[in-house]
Amino acid sequence: MTHILSITGMSCGHCVRAVTSALESVAGVESVAVDLELGRARVEGQADVDALVAAVVAEGYGAESAPFE
Repeated sequence: MTHILSITGMSCGHCVRAVTSALESVAGVESVAVDLELGRARVEGQADVDALVAAVVAEGYGAESAPFE
């Protein structure tokens, strides 16, 4: 399953690493790709989308489920 998240508040490589790490820590995540320029994260795996959003918000960024490109 693929989830696309719209991420707000990222401005640099450190932000990308923090969001990537937060998403990778969620149970069921198989892979994560965060795009700073688009402000999006693509998450593969069986993780619950609410858990993904909560993990990003806990890191201090905004997140919401987004439609596929």
